[in-house]
Parts: sequence; C-alpha cells; structure tokens
Amino acid sequence: MGDAKAVLTANQTFYRAFSDGDMDAMDALWSSQAPVACTHPGWAVLTGRHTVMDSWRTILDSPGRPNITCRGAEVHGLGDAAYVTCYEDIGSGTLAATNVFVLEDGAWRMVHHQAGPTAVLGIGAADAPTGVVH
Repeated sequence: MGDAKAVLTANQTFYRAFSDGDMDAMDALWSSQAPVACTHPGWAVLTGRHTVMDSWRTILDSPGRPNITCRGAEVHGLGDAAYVTCYEDIGSGTLAATNVFVLEDGAWRMVHHQAGPTAVLGIGAADAPTGVVH
C-alpha cells in the first residue's frame, strides 16, 4: 500500500506541475538515470531525456497551455516499476493516459507518459462499458 500511495503522489506531482506550468517540478519528477519516452497527443514518439524535457518546456511555456485534471488514477505495481492509468480532463475533452514510474534513489521518477483520445468520453474507468469487442 505504501508504494501505491507513493506512486499516486508522484502521479499527482506530474499533473500539478503540468497544471501550474512548473518546469522545475516537471524536470525534477522525470528520471535522470533510466531511459525516458513520451507521446503527447498527436505528436511523434519522443525519446531521450533532453528531447522529452524540451517538449515539456514548449508545452508549459505556451500561453495557450490547457487546464488539465487527472481522475480515476489506478496504480499497477511491478516491483521497482509501476504504471498509472487514468483519465485526463483537458479543456472540454477527455484523454486516456498511462504514466510509468521507476524507483530511483528512493523516489518514484517518471520514465514514460502517453495520452491520447478515448472512445469513453467524460466517464471514469469504473463507469466504462464492459464486454466491448474490437
């Protein structure tokens, strides 16, 4: 339970940094040791810490930076790694997101973020329909 709570705290730190436009907090959250990658909605896959941090700097410095809220966050632990699935309410839309963290020097650090459109708009995972076949 302690690890799950710590991972959720790291996830909340990510969304607070995004919402506040706080590049220092964003930079501190991302791993400085493990490989990192990020896929923003509509962007190509970004790899490498320098490239990923440059993308966040561009987004956070933008005067049109969207308001974002995370909800329905669920932690999936994998030992010294974990991922969080959640929904992002951003502007008038909803995205599905996955955030991956690793335990680095006693703290959970982000190594991957991916968000994209979801067919399930405006509802959390508990409300999503079940039994859907592609």
